[in-house]
Amino acid sequence: MNDTNVLTTEYDALIIGSGPVGCTFARKLVDAGKHVLMIDAGAQLSRRYGEHLKNSYLFQKNIDLFVSVIKGNLLPLSTATNKEPELTLDPSAFSYDPDKYAGFSMRNQNPEQKKHTNLPAAAATYAVGGMATHWTCAVPRFHPRVERRNGDQEYPIDDKKMDKLYDEAEVLLDRHTAVFASSARHLLVKQVLQSAGQEFTDITELPLAVRERADSERTSAVTWAAADTVLGKLADPEHKPPTGSFTLLSEHQCVRLEITGSGKRQKVESAVVRNLRDLREEVRLRARTYVVACGAVPTPQLLFNSGITLPALGRYMTEQPMSFCQVVLQQDHMDNIENILRETSGSDEEVAASAAERVGHYRAEQLKRLHGGDKTADPVPFPPTERDPNLALLVTDERPWHCQIHRDAFTYGAVPPNIDPRLIVDLRWFGISRPRPENKVTFSRKIRDTFDMPQPTFHFRLDERERKETDRMNEHMLRTAAALGGFMPGSEPVFLTPGLPLHIAGTTRMGTSELDSVVDEYSKVWCVDNLYLGGNGLHPYGNASNPTLTSVAMAVHAANTILSGHPGH
Repeated sequence: MNDTNVLTTEYDALIIGSGPVGCTFARKLVDAGKHVLMIDAGAQLSRRYGEHLKNSYLFQKNIDLFVSVIKGNLLPLSTATNKEPELTLDPSAFSYDPDKYAGFSMRNQNPEQKKHTNLPAAAATYAVGGMATHWTCAVPRFHPRVERRNGDQEYPIDDKKMDKLYDEAEVLLDRHTAVFASSARHLLVKQVLQSAGQEFTDITELPLAVRERADSERTSAVTWAAADTVLGKLADPEHKPPTGSFTLLSEHQCVRLEITGSGKRQKVESAVVRNLRDLREEVRLRARTYVVACGAVPTPQLLFNSGITLPALGRYMTEQPMSFCQVVLQQDHMDNIENILRETSGSDEEVAASAAERVGHYRAEQLKRLHGGDKTADPVPFPPTERDPNLALLVTDERPWHCQIHRDAFTYGAVPPNIDPRLIVDLRWFGISRPRPENKVTFSRKIRDTFDMPQPTFHFRLDERERKETDRMNEHMLRTAAALGGFMPGSEPVFLTPGLPLHIAGTTRMGTSELDSVVDEYSKVWCVDNLYLGGNGLHPYGNASNPTLTSVAMAVHAANTILSGHPGH
């Protein structure tokens, strides 16, 4: 299909945003025979649409090199302008009077942003596949009482229906828990913690969107799931589905939706789109149904720029307080790996015994080399093909935070090249904040961001109860770390910069009234008949667990609604 046909065809659905949530809509609709056009402001970075960049050979061998890839793909959303004069600047250099000018506003520098209410690490990824091109792939379900309740407020989608939606979402995301479960490193950390006290007995495998690879036994490589996993065959640009059609345009940015009608019966007439590749004039794309799933901040930004003025738009924002540290495994644990593994009982007993045998054989082999005068013998008894640990302490009523005990790359926590990563365990503890209308993101009518859209400004604070709970969460992380080893220098326990979890929610929240929510339980925008939203912004009560699985489950529900006809329409 050539560009002219793409731009003049009226589609069954136009999907704005190509992450796992947008791809869920696309997969469901195309499988039902619909004609779908998807656009994304970002470039296509892989052969298949939206592959996980961590699947390349280099990053399979050295995950810490992936840190620079993540950093290069994150665009900070609001950087408070520094108004303090640089007193040591050459007096002849350019300067301005801060009493007359608010400050710079290039590259999302934001003179309207207050530093103390900012989420300075909040960022968006502009690429086909979105943040799933570099995400951790953790896919736990929300706890039915802690995360799908808020006091006496129940979730807009009932528990029985959510469980069925989760089942389908887990298939779409290729969820597994056994891929790392037989690793000696994984089993050692699990057994040490299970033996450390009652509070760790429920440690379990971290649910991950990942699967084995054909060469896994020889290389220990895995395939991390991303947007392409959700799309299935549609991720191949050459694939022609037996019914319906799927077209994806990268570097095409929707700048606004043109909405007609008034009151409670409005509809989207067209989407105004810019081709960012050659900056042609804006074009209008038309569809019967429109889906916006381009992130928890860009989505309400687009709605704001389209003149949608629902009271809750951008309000009730939540983000997770998060603490982090890295631990070097204790000498005693390393000296006694085989014995610790052989003490394992229950369902892990057989795989732990096999892991102990592998470690024992590798240790003996290295000692033989050393005694033979080979100083290149490996001092670490883990065979290099033993996979990283991937464990979790999931949310409970008594422990309302999510704990990940694993190894991964992010914009923090890279292991220096002179440290053996087999000795390192990452501890990431995610807390929860609750929705309050004063916690919000607003959009400027004066300042434009990098994509020439209204500049977002954050207004966010934890309340006293959340701060106390965060302190309790951190103490729990310290006890966990103490059971495993000592802190790696430079990665001692720290609370991360606000916004760094990249799990902002609530900005387009789901609810039962247009007064305090943006979409109904089917993800349809209030008062706009053919406009649906997707993504983390819909979560109404905050979350401690990673939100992607629940966002995909909500998208499944919304896509089913589009196909069957919205109740009351």
